Amino acid sequence: MSHTRPDPDALLEKLQQEDARQQRGRLKIFFGSCAGVGKTFAMLTAAHARMQEGEDVLVGVIETHGRRDTESHLQGLPQLPLKSLSYRDKTLHEFDLDAALARRPGLLLVDELAHSNAEGSRHRKRWQDVEELCSAGIDVYTTLNVQHLESLNDVVGQITGIRVSETVPDKVFDLADEVTLVDLPPEELLQRLQEGKVYMSQQAERARRHFFRKGNLIALREMALRRTADRVDAQMREYRTDQSIQHVWQTHERILVGLGPGPEAEQLVRTAARLAISMKAEWLAAYVETPALQKLGHAERQAILDNLRLAQTLGAATTATLSGDEVSTVLLDYARSRNVSRLVVGKPRRPLLMRLFIPSVTDQLAKEATDIDLHVVVRQPKPRHKPAPQHSLQMAANAHLSGLKKRGYLWALAISAATSVIAGMLLQYFELSNVIMLYLLGVMLISIRYGRGPGILSSILSVSAFDFFFVPPKLSFTVSDTQYLLTFGIMLSVALVISNLTSSLRYQAVIANYRERRSLALYEIGKELASTMTTQHIVEVSVHHIASLFQSRAAILLPDADDKLRAPEADAGHGHTLADVDLGIAQWTFDHQEHAGLGTNTLPSSPVLYVPLKAPMRTRGVLAIVPENKAAIFLPEQRQLLDTFAAQIALALERKHYVEVARDALISMESERLRNSLLSAISHDLRTPLTSLLGIADQLRQAPDMPSDRHAQLETLYDQAFRMQQLVVNLLDMARLQAGSVQLNSQWQVLEEVLGSALRAMQPVSQQHRIEVTLPPELPLLQFDAVLLERVFCNLLDNACKYSPPNTTIRISAQQHPGEVWVTVADEGWGLPAGMETQIFQKFTRGKVESPQPGVGLGLSICKAIIQAHGGALWAEAQQPHGTRFIFSLPLGEPPAPPLAEETPA
Repeated sequence: MSHTRPDPDALLEKLQQEDARQQRGRLKIFFGSCAGVGKTFAMLTAAHARMQEGEDVLVGVIETHGRRDTESHLQGLPQLPLKSLSYRDKTLHEFDLDAALARRPGLLLVDELAHSNAEGSRHRKRWQDVEELCSAGIDVYTTLNVQHLESLNDVVGQITGIRVSETVPDKVFDLADEVTLVDLPPEELLQRLQEGKVYMSQQAERARRHFFRKGNLIALREMALRRTADRVDAQMREYRTDQSIQHVWQTHERILVGLGPGPEAEQLVRTAARLAISMKAEWLAAYVETPALQKLGHAERQAILDNLRLAQTLGAATTATLSGDEVSTVLLDYARSRNVSRLVVGKPRRPLLMRLFIPSVTDQLAKEATDIDLHVVVRQPKPRHKPAPQHSLQMAANAHLSGLKKRGYLWALAISAATSVIAGMLLQYFELSNVIMLYLLGVMLISIRYGRGPGILSSILSVSAFDFFFVPPKLSFTVSDTQYLLTFGIMLSVALVISNLTSSLRYQAVIANYRERRSLALYEIGKELASTMTTQHIVEVSVHHIASLFQSRAAILLPDADDKLRAPEADAGHGHTLADVDLGIAQWTFDHQEHAGLGTNTLPSSPVLYVPLKAPMRTRGVLAIVPENKAAIFLPEQRQLLDTFAAQIALALERKHYVEVARDALISMESERLRNSLLSAISHDLRTPLTSLLGIADQLRQAPDMPSDRHAQLETLYDQAFRMQQLVVNLLDMARLQAGSVQLNSQWQVLEEVLGSALRAMQPVSQQHRIEVTLPPELPLLQFDAVLLERVFCNLLDNACKYSPPNTTIRISAQQHPGEVWVTVADEGWGLPAGMETQIFQKFTRGKVESPQPGVGLGLSICKAIIQAHGGALWAEAQQPHGTRFIFSLPLGEPPAPPLAEETPA
């Protein structure tokens, strides 16, 4: 059984975290798979219970979405007034963070954690408001859907086809004090949707056809359950760590396979993979390197690396290379720290004497792993293939080690002889028992410098020399006093123990030195990459560090605009490039985001190793590396360091990319502002002469006794001047909308009046078309800006007249839907090109089929901006058999009650 002492620094840090946590407010998240499962209702229920317990409960913001049960459950809870913000001539109501901090309730309800705050708020996201509230010591209840978690956002988007833009970092979810899962079966949720308890009827129908499909709901429910289970598992592991609980709690299955240098390791990996699949469990693979295993040959170390890569290929969640003196102790400590329930190991074949006197790793695990199920795999190992010829540098390294060991044996002999001479001179001053210490000192020095083998030889030589030269009868191995036999035995045992200890310390020093160099290398490359501002500098810094640390030649291949990798340029510092780079292999690595080339399962005969530079958003390039020592680069610790370097380089390239994106966006914004200013100035200068020209043309064309040819010319002049005036008005409107200077003058009005005014204004354009208007008599009053809404009707009518043949019908209708009114302008024209239903609303965009009438493609963009400012939406649909429908919605509201007539006395 492993007894581990708690780290004092870790305990101190834990105490500081607990103290900080006690000063913070508690965050409780009501978590669900999607809208409508009852998160807000459950939060309000919990708030009522807390208020009955005497807690000071305050509602910061609650989004009821028109659900009656939620609104009724909100009754009885004090509410914080919302803050009004003006954004693009629209008044928005947002959560008042400052008022909440000043009020300091015991518990604050803040709905929809992923909400994006309006411009002018202190924070961009509501979860940042919640963080500040908790830091101020206020307890917060909030709600969250699984699709808003940052790590699951893309997965949900792939499943549902809808990717939400409002996300919450996973750390907020993970660090919450409590998460309550609000679960509802898909059948019940669809029933609630059908009954109008999730969305209003029209919106509910659209949701049922798209996001709320049963398959989507099942997948979202599974992700919510799994994410909650992962959080509970993390809490359980944290509790075990806090309480220093060493034994395993088998709450769920997790499998660890222990690998060694033996030929049976490959079978162990495959067995563990099959076991994990059958049990639907997570599994891990680990290799423990001890001082005895440090001197394995190239073939054995390559086999270990291959087995670790095989484990990754077969789905191992983690592959680890551990270090320590005892394989069983290190393996069990790692298993317990990961709460492993089953341990898979092999039982290698050993000689009879070793089985009798030296317990195997399997025997030690069986004795100590009392809380872990042990699976021992006993099979006939496959014969290992004859190892390939070693690299010349590896052979040279082995020759160097062999020479070093030979010198160690010679030094062992020399040190024993020198110690005997010195001991002979000191014998007349010291007792014989003190002379023994000189020999032990020599054994220790040899062990530290040359390792275990020469140390053992030095131990035997020291005992023999002491017996021959100093024990009576001298110059003979005969021992007259049997007490010296015990002295010899103890001396040899102590020497061997010292030899082993010093070798282990030397091994630990090597490991510590390697880790220090690794940390220093990561620090240096991270520091330099953080200060780089150009892609070329990033490449130069990366290539320099990789070349110096890994003793390799390296190059970085970057993609062009079409995601095709470019050949690396010659390095200015070294004057060379990698001639062996194969762009085909590099492109495959980039496209598939997998390693290829040297030492991998994909084109292993290539002399170049290709590593994808995977950043959080996408792959940024490929690192090509040609190591001088091909054996060293594939050691597990070296591969991990190389992958870490690749991740650092990818992050630096992605950071540089987004710096360029931000700079281009700033330039684009400045260009747009300058263009709007220019258009506004020109439009103002043109507006007055155009108005005068239009008035003169109108007077002339109405003059009596006008010849027909002159009248036709004046009609053309009036028509073109009218269209130029419309264009100028559109340019002015767009400039004002972009500048945010449009102020809505919303009044409760009749839609028919504004429509009639627009029809009269557009009569010169629409006189060659039939206009049919269908408005229901029960249409309620609507709140809108009459001038701006008239511009919407004018632009939609102008668009319909331009893109439909003469003598066709343009139909204008309105329908009342739950919570809003839909207005439709339909023509019988050529229709929109396929795929342009959304693009047509962009500025300066026109359809492919155009009439000879002038236009620059601003009308629909202006319409969309005006309708959105009113809180509505504008979209286009194809009409059968031909034509286009433009539909916009306006929200319904409660118009003010008319004043009561005063009663007059009779």
